Amino acid sequence: MSSVEILTFGCRLNAYESEVIRVRATEAGLSNAIIVNTCAVTAEAVRQSRQAIRKARRENPTARIIVTGCAAQTEPGAYAAMPEVDRVIGNQEKLSAASFGRDFLDNAPRVVVNDIMAVKETAGQLLTSKYDDVFEGKARAVLQVQNGCDHRCTFCIIPYGRGNSRSVGAGAVVEEARRLVASGFKEIVLSGVDLTAYGTDLPGKPTLGALVAAILKHVPELKRLRLSSVDSVEVDKKLMRLIAEEERLMPHFHLSAQSGDNLILKRMKRRHSREDTIRFCESIRRSRPEVAFGADLIAGFPTESEAMFGHTLSLVDDAGLSYLHVFPFSARERTPAAKMPQLPPAVVKERARRLRAKGSAALSARLARLVGTEQEILVEKPGLGRTACFAPVRFEGPSQSSEILRVRIGSAGGLFLSARVGSSSMSEAFQATA
Repeated sequence: MSSVEILTFGCRLNAYESEVIRVRATEAGLSNAIIVNTCAVTAEAVRQSRQAIRKARRENPTARIIVTGCAAQTEPGAYAAMPEVDRVIGNQEKLSAASFGRDFLDNAPRVVVNDIMAVKETAGQLLTSKYDDVFEGKARAVLQVQNGCDHRCTFCIIPYGRGNSRSVGAGAVVEEARRLVASGFKEIVLSGVDLTAYGTDLPGKPTLGALVAAILKHVPELKRLRLSSVDSVEVDKKLMRLIAEEERLMPHFHLSAQSGDNLILKRMKRRHSREDTIRFCESIRRSRPEVAFGADLIAGFPTESEAMFGHTLSLVDDAGLSYLHVFPFSARERTPAAKMPQLPPAVVKERARRLRAKGSAALSARLARLVGTEQEILVEKPGLGRTACFAPVRFEGPSQSSEILRVRIGSAGGLFLSARVGSSSMSEAFQATA
């Protein structure tokens, strides 16, 4: 191989940073290399990354293999012990072109993973150019405005991989958003590890609501602004007003809920209750009836009884959740939850299966309710787009990536909606809104 291949594990933020890595590695002139951007959130994610490294070495015996990401940050020794690995670099180092230069790779120690808690840099991931390379073939752009987390939930290893919360100044964010829109993107997704903690480390402690307001005001050409995830108890009043009043802020919110049982939430050291999640969803639904909610939910947390798990199952209906990210509990070293009484693995697996099935049913029901409605979709690729509430739509008809089309939903099947572009009903719809 002569190019740089990147293998990505984990969250949307990691996927975005992999594209940043691609640009930095290209700037450094790196070639014949495989960069593995790891995830530490579960033991399974770590296992999969190690398996991928072994496979990559078998298939590319002469390539340089560089491992980075959250698992490399939290478990550098484990990856350094793998004979397939040439270099291990930390989460901060991966954002620098210097980390992929010939001098560094030939002369630096095999493991370069610094103290992530000491990092104060807030905008190393901002590219300021090269968007065609970074988001090539993508309809929406991700804009990382926050990193790290100051909370210490008992199950979570991520603060040790990402460091403490740090935010990008609003001015830099607005300028980056302008450049993205000028490059042709109609939708931007604001992303972070603890997005709603935005600004707590900045002078004057601006809120995420203030940042969103600044983007919408100073980048009027932006058609759609989306939030990657929110912690409901951290959402500020200004952001709540914008959610209710600003149509350019997309009505789709992914919640860091984790559980629907109050005692489990306390043992997780979460800052919200079951009632907080339900109240938040009800409040937004009153002003934006079309809103869709997703949530991260953990099945089989230590000490979770069947009744406690039942509270998480029922939260899907009570809060109106439809896009679930379900995680079977995975004990991570250095976390308090790893020392709590664990459930049998078979129980954890079965509860995760039931919760996923509940989520699939909830999503199918939501999609069915959209049949017959008119929706604006952002075209992701030929024949596939997303509504404002993030519902996937398959359609027939001419289109271009990043184009926004107005369609009438004809049917729902599986986990997709179906529509047709250019039908007589569509023409009538356009005339009615012209």
